[in-house]
Amino acid sequence: MNIEEAAVEAQQVEDEAVAQTANEAEVPNLEENELELIKKENEELKAKLEEAENRMLRLQADFENSRRRARLDLEAAEKYRAQSLISGLLPAIDNFERALQLDADNEQAKSLLQGMEMVYRGILDALKAEGAEQIEAVGKEFDPHMHQAVMQVQEENYDSNVVVEEFQKGYILKDRVIRPSMVKVNQ
Repeated sequence: MNIEEAAVEAQQVEDEAVAQTANEAEVPNLEENELELIKKENEELKAKLEEAENRMLRLQADFENSRRRARLDLEAAEKYRAQSLISGLLPAIDNFERALQLDADNEQAKSLLQGMEMVYRGILDALKAEGAEQIEAVGKEFDPHMHQAVMQVQEENYDSNVVVEEFQKGYILKDRVIRPSMVKVNQ
């Protein structure tokens, strides 16, 4: 039942109650039993009216809640629209990082690495413009929401539960972790 149907039903019940009350005023000589039946029927009609009004109010509240949920879903979809694209680019970024760690022997290789670094920086700038950032890991306290521990070591140079080394960079989009950092943690 939608809101309009509930409103029509409530109006019909109210009309019946008004008509019943008008009938009581027109017939002053009815017997007491008939008068009691009419009063009882009048009370029943009032109860139906109240029930129909309550149902209409619940339908309105449900409608408002569904509108609010749809708006929140739309806002979340807009906020994280770039997530799948960024997730698809992460392996390419990892490959860029590995390639940039190579040592160049000659001028031609150095020039090529310099061009690759420019492309790499351009991709990172585009990600940053969409709200994606790298997760800082080395030297930070281990956070299971941001980091994925793949190794544990015991080094005296670091405090307990601190990230010692990062194997793969993690990324966050606004407030959502897209990929946690793979790290080595001190015990």
